[in-house]
Amino acid sequence: MAARLRPADPAEVSEALARLDTDEPDRADLRLLTKHYLAVLEDRAPGHSVEVRVPPYAAVQVVPGVRHTRGTPPAVIETDAVTWIALATGTLTWPEAEAAGRVRASGERADLTPYLPLG
Repeated sequence: MAARLRPADPAEVSEALARLDTDEPDRADLRLLTKHYLAVLEDRAPGHSVEVRVPPYAAVQVVPGVRHTRGTPPAVIETDAVTWIALATGTLTWPEAEAAGRVRASGERADLTPYLPLG
């Protein structure tokens, strides 16, 4: 089983969020924020029935339900880092992201609306 992600230092998160409002976000900030918010999601929605992928930075398995052990999970969500951070911070809603094609979700429980925003 993969190691759980750990939330970042709150000061680092605040600084990275402040720098994010540019046309070309820094990859280090995107990585930090992506992993931070995926770690928060792991804490708030523990489980293994949905895999949330934010390539190339990280993926986690979350949401209570049937435990997934091999192959592709029954539910998969994939998005880019900028979209994931917007969803996690509440600047973008799940329905808005789906309607705009910014998130790909398949399978049962592949809707993170009950868990978003994260903070």
